[in-house]
Amino acid sequence: MLYSLAGGGTLCGVAALVLLIVSTATDFWMQYRYSGSSANQGLWRFCINHKCHAHTITVAFWDATRAFMLLAVLSCFAGVVLGLSAFTNGTKNRRVRTGGIALVLSGFLALLALAIYTGVTVTFFGKRFLDWRFSWSYIIGWVAIILAFAAGVFQLCAYQRTTAEPAPSNNADS
Repeated sequence: MLYSLAGGGTLCGVAALVLLIVSTATDFWMQYRYSGSSANQGLWRFCINHKCHAHTITVAFWDATRAFMLLAVLSCFAGVVLGLSAFTNGTKNRRVRTGGIALVLSGFLALLALAIYTGVTVTFFGKRFLDWRFSWSYIIGWVAIILAFAAGVFQLCAYQRTTAEPAPSNNADS
């Protein structure tokens, strides 16, 4: 049971890590119509007519979203590594707890990033462009948040189970 919880947490953490990397790196967070053609916008670039360009202006909400997403990726990576390393020493290790905390922190950081992006996008771009929508990378980011939180909870439950179990008795002394 303990290895199932820790293993499930690590598996969810790996899936969250992959999804966080994909959602952070792609250019499909928002789609809208611009001068009669479709445009895509990501955290790093925007694309119009299949030609991508780097963001030339520095906008605070993009910087904050980028920073929180990168911190979420790093925290998720640390949680996965700690979760995997706990299997070499058994789940009665504090690495499971630390990995669970790192994964919950990863979910929280990604939640902050997407909340900032959502709030600014809806208030600013919602008025500017009539035909806009959030794209698949943005939705993948929300799925990664759910997986990161679930992974952290699984690993924290695995640690709680190991600390709640009594130590095996040694009958060799009797």
